[in-house]
Amino acid sequence: MELRHLQHFVAVAEDQHFTRAAERLMVSQSGLSASIRALERELQAPLFVRTTRSVTLTEAGRALLGEAERILAQVRAAHDAVAAVQGVLRGTLSLGTEQCIAGVHVARLLAGFRRQHPDVEIRLRQAGSGALAEEVAAGRLDLAFAVRTETDTDQLRSVPLTGEPMTVLCHPTHPLATAGAVMPEDLGGEAFVDFHPDWGPRRITDAAFAAAGVRRTVALEVNDVHSLLDLVEEGLGVAVVPRHFRHKREALTALPLKGTGETVYETVAILPPSAATSPAARALMTLLEEEF
Repeated sequence: MELRHLQHFVAVAEDQHFTRAAERLMVSQSGLSASIRALERELQAPLFVRTTRSVTLTEAGRALLGEAERILAQVRAAHDAVAAVQGVLRGTLSLGTEQCIAGVHVARLLAGFRRQHPDVEIRLRQAGSGALAEEVAAGRLDLAFAVRTETDTDQLRSVPLTGEPMTVLCHPTHPLATAGAVMPEDLGGEAFVDFHPDWGPRRITDAAFAAAGVRRTVALEVNDVHSLLDLVEEGLGVAVVPRHFRHKREALTALPLKGTGETVYETVAILPPSAATSPAARALMTLLEEEF
């Protein structure tokens, strides 16, 4: 099995189109098709269902994709490790993060990293914590700044960044605005503004209310912080968010959320095991520990 066959396979799986993948790889479409056929012959299984408009993965293709991505990530890490031993840090740093993550100023950190390592290409992706953890495990990301969603595994490890309580945000004219503090049962009949279920704050809030036995209705679901704050400011619902969000919209009333036990918004850096961590990721974590 040749590495180029795996590279070609991953490109077609990502683009779901032979022509687009060939253009991105800068190879002929016939050469790309021949590469995929060679891989299918070796594995004795079809990897794609082909139509005139697109291609989709077969069950065998889906099984291969995760392993192929990990193999290619390990090969890139090997090249980068050799370059690092020679005193030059190069290659790519692929970083994922949730929006407005606590415990790290991502833009400032990346600017400092670029000054120190100008030969490293930086790639940044925003997503929910669940998706980010999956991408680190699959080798598509070198590391991610996210909300702790699970304990360490044989594919992932976490480095704590910070922790803080959850806070209820509401319009200043809301009946609860003068309560001083609220408990989950005080919010049982409220309409909530919240993030998509994959986001760390949403996962924490869902778990806290489930543990308290309180059912809540997420009437307005968003995928960015400022939309959430806008909706709360217009009185369309209340939101349960990490405490530092309250500083983003001073006009809103922030109330401590009590009665949820040890519920804490804990942010971490998610990385692969130490032996599989890329030199660029190690350099970024060193910079974070030293300067941020």
